[in-house]
Amino acid sequence: MEQKNKKARVIAFYLPQFHPIPENDKWWGKGFTEWTNVAKAKPLFRGHYQPRIPADLGFYDLRLPEVREAQAQLAREAGIDAFCYWHYWFGNGKQLMERPLQDVIRMKQPDFPFCLGWANHTWYKKQWNSQVSRFSQEKLIEQTYPGISDIDEHFYKMLPTFLDNRYFRLHGKLVFLIYDPFSIPYLERFMERWQELAQINGLPGFYFIAQVDAKTISTEVNKLFDAVNYDCIRNLFNNSRIRRLIAYTIKRPIVKPYKSLLRKYDLSVIKSNRVYPTIYPNWDVSPRIGYIASVLHKSTPQLFEQHVNQIISTLVDKPNDDKVIFLKSWNEWAEGNYMEPDLKFGKEYIYALRRAIYE
Repeated sequence: MEQKNKKARVIAFYLPQFHPIPENDKWWGKGFTEWTNVAKAKPLFRGHYQPRIPADLGFYDLRLPEVREAQAQLAREAGIDAFCYWHYWFGNGKQLMERPLQDVIRMKQPDFPFCLGWANHTWYKKQWNSQVSRFSQEKLIEQTYPGISDIDEHFYKMLPTFLDNRYFRLHGKLVFLIYDPFSIPYLERFMERWQELAQINGLPGFYFIAQVDAKTISTEVNKLFDAVNYDCIRNLFNNSRIRRLIAYTIKRPIVKPYKSLLRKYDLSVIKSNRVYPTIYPNWDVSPRIGYIASVLHKSTPQLFEQHVNQIISTLVDKPNDDKVIFLKSWNEWAEGNYMEPDLKFGKEYIYALRRAIYE
């Protein structure tokens, strides 16, 4: 591809779910991966694009280095600068789905930048209970914060990752995103201690990013961070218990046209230098939770390109180091937000992103 000036750097969230693990075998059945829900999805209303079937990469297994290399090549074609691997640390040394990244570090391949996003939340088995008109939630694994010793253990477990020369940096520091900063009881101490440990171990320090929405973007906690990643999807749908009950009763998900994303994205929020917006190729969680899902309907590569151009227009006055966009996501197939080729659109979303971010 011809080298041109980029209008923004793009960091794509990356889900490491696509390989079997013992916990998923126990909770969902032998051999379960994200593909299980993707493959069994069905259209829930007229014109609903389901199931979504992968094209070029097929129903891949992330334990295969050939798959990870092919993903990196597609990401390069799209103009993506780095993958942000979702990282699961539940406390007391417990991780899940860590193997793909561990293999990337051990094998030194693919030669593609990456960073970490700590998905610090408890996992639940969710289903709608019509008798009480709410989610029935069975706790699968709890996110814990055992104390100061766990801060050090967490850092040193991930130190080989931080020392890798592919680790993505902003403002010269290692990018580390936190999904739910508000739940960490010793957040300030956590961040201070990791900066201390970074210095001790010859690292340049961390560039901490909090993921926020419209309700949390102005909280005092965010002042502790170097930047915030603004995620507007929850505010776009704003699904209440009553709305979910109605959706369950009439057997139709909560549906909004993809074009509404272009109209309702609060562009004023993302003009600040330290606010990094999120772009969305699509959104559809019905493969996971059926009729109580929220769905963006009729996304196309052309509309996605308009969306990206709209977001990029807000970055023009920012310093180059802060012209940063997060992409949700590279491969969240069961949420309908993915860039990888499918049977309907092929690589058209990849081409759309590339056109939008290059001069």
